Amino acid sequence: MKVAVSIPDDLFESAEIVSRKLKITRSRLYATALADYVGKHQGRKVTERLNTVYETESSRLEPAVRRAQKKVLGAGPW
Repeated sequence: MKVAVSIPDDLFESAEIVSRKLKITRSRLYATALADYVGKHQGRKVTERLNTVYETESSRLEPAVRRAQKKVLGAGPW
């Protein structure tokens, strides 16, 4: 899909230099950069959702489970 966007001149020039160094097209550079940016933000959403769950749920083990773990794992160094 073709898209028209406006970016600052200095960012455009920097992108041109990088695309030449990497020997990839401008489109490939922008698509890769955008995919990386989107991926990072999607990961943050997952983290935010998990944080929401763990804010309301206790992470403490029940005493019986703790005793069983201690018995199985022992007190040895990790």
